[in-house]
Amino acid sequence: MKENFKRYSLVQAGDKLVDLGLQKYRAEQVFKWIWQKNAGDFSVMTNISKELRDYFNGIYSIAGVRIADLQREDVDAEKYLLELEDGLHVESVFIREGTRRTICVSCQVGCPLACKFCATGVLGFDRSLHAYEIADQVRVIQENRGDKCTNVVFMGMGEPFLNFDEVIGALEILSSPLGLGIGRRHTTVSTVGIVEGIEALLKSSIRVKLAISLNFADEELRKDLMPIARKNPLKDVLRLAKIYSLQKEMVTFEYVMIRDINDGIQDAQKLIRLLRNIPSKINLIPYNEHPQLPYKRPGDENIEAFFSSLLESHHTVVIRKSRGQTILAGCGQLSGSLAARG
Repeated sequence: MKENFKRYSLVQAGDKLVDLGLQKYRAEQVFKWIWQKNAGDFSVMTNISKELRDYFNGIYSIAGVRIADLQREDVDAEKYLLELEDGLHVESVFIREGTRRTICVSCQVGCPLACKFCATGVLGFDRSLHAYEIADQVRVIQENRGDKCTNVVFMGMGEPFLNFDEVIGALEILSSPLGLGIGRRHTTVSTVGIVEGIEALLKSSIRVKLAISLNFADEELRKDLMPIARKNPLKDVLRLAKIYSLQKEMVTFEYVMIRDINDGIQDAQKLIRLLRNIPSKINLIPYNEHPQLPYKRPGDENIEAFFSSLLESHHTVVIRKSRGQTILAGCGQLSGSLAARG
């Protein structure tokens, strides 16, 4: 079976070609054909000699993810079921709001965290994605739409910081001027609060927006509904969040509001106290219901009262309008099509 050339970063590709006795700059040519011109075969790379194209075709493939299904809520919200080379599937979402065209990517097939209120957690976990499989979600959606995206969010299936190295590799492809050319300031990585991952991102040269799915101001409730929180104490998550806000980019805390669980005024007051010393934004996300789970969205009055209470704090507070709910494309609804998983 041919090796997929997409597995190589630009630096790795250059080194590989030098080992084969070829010029290193050829890697830049191939990289641009793959990520900017959507080449699916070396034979179309017209600025490379036919002899070299035939040589590449003989030892490498450049296979990518394939659109297996597309559901559309309207022209501004689409959910893609994408098939990987090994037959497994992930879901990605396209959302357009004004001039923003955002693609939400997955970094794992399923999720090992098993948060009780998240449909992705119901799936279990198959494997983590390679860097090129993450970046390829953006490439193939752009190709399908004939439209370049402006923002990328790592908020799909899986936990980015449990696949840290491949996520960093994907960020390199996404931001490279030879790759997809999407600025890192327009890229957000979302985590449930993996302490080791936040520390690693802080130490790295990567500067992206960081979103932390806090969801519960009560630590015991958080541990119950988000089991990974038992190994990642809230005090450590908040300490690192403050450092990230001060040293890199202001952190956004995401708070999924679930009826009768964390949507009371007392919960809002706890949240204010918890975040009082951290420069940050708060995204309120009314729960996106899923037929496989028992949890419910709060009523509009509860949402508005919670929001109004948070305005007493110094934080910027936003109620996120979830798009794609009718096609189960909202936060926490991605389930990779259980039918497609067999």
